[in-house]
Amino acid sequence: MMRRRKENGTVMEPVLQTYELTKRFGGKTAVDRVNMRIDRGDIYGFIGRNGAGKTTLMRMVLSQALPSEGHFDLFGQKPVPELHRRIGSMVETPGLYNNCSARENLLRFAILAEADAREADEILDLVGLAGTGSKHAGHFSLGMKQRLGIGIALLGHPEFIVLDEPVNGLDPAGIQEVRNLILRLNREQGITFLISSHLLDELGKIATRFGIISSGRLVEELTVGQLQERCGGKLRFVVDDPEKALAVLSGTMDPACIERRDHAMLVQEGTAPAAAINRQLVEAGVEVSSIARESGSWEDYFIERMGR
Repeated sequence: MMRRRKENGTVMEPVLQTYELTKRFGGKTAVDRVNMRIDRGDIYGFIGRNGAGKTTLMRMVLSQALPSEGHFDLFGQKPVPELHRRIGSMVETPGLYNNCSARENLLRFAILAEADAREADEILDLVGLAGTGSKHAGHFSLGMKQRLGIGIALLGHPEFIVLDEPVNGLDPAGIQEVRNLILRLNREQGITFLISSHLLDELGKIATRFGIISSGRLVEELTVGQLQERCGGKLRFVVDDPEKALAVLSGTMDPACIERRDHAMLVQEGTAPAAAINRQLVEAGVEVSSIARESGSWEDYFIERMGR
């Protein structure tokens, strides 16, 4: 089992590691030789367009679909039924008993999951549904249904939870409820999450690591810190002669750090102090009318990596 070290030397143990994991349906390759790693304590944001292969990969990890090629390890071991009992999941919409209360739903699923029925009341309180009483799940809001679905995934005290689009279709209040629940479970109970979503901004608020998938291939894995480096701010200089400004700046710094945008020159922050760049341009006869800082966009980065 390969282990990864954080910068502080802490050894990270993988909860999930895939090796060339592939799934084909006839002549179509839905998941293409994916090598993914999720460490204990991660909230892993799985990002990709609809049809990119996110749900198919999750189903293989949950043994709901068989790989065409490759394999994966769970908790550093080959997957066996006993290990799957340490995993909770909600793939697509939660399958609820609509004519039953939240508690009755949990009790029914506890039997299927071979979990302790005494967990029901604890989970109801944890997901904020303790006050729903005998109200049937069919009358719940979408946010309440999603939280109940996560509650069902919590049966059996899992160490790893797989959630496919858990905030899909929710209003802002429902999204916040689900987001806060995931953060609380991660921080207080140490649960590791694999979460797919097309709402990039929401994943950015909770994920500690990201995996970007496009056309079945894992394009990139990166931490929040690495993403911040890639989307670092830029210094924006509005000039009267952008061609001359580009020539001047390219003579003293890496051209890859410079971007021309109409009459604005964008220089990667940290390349040189703003005052020094301004002085260099003015001394070369380029008039600078304004200087500002422009932040990078995580969403733009993700969209570019997913493929337009």
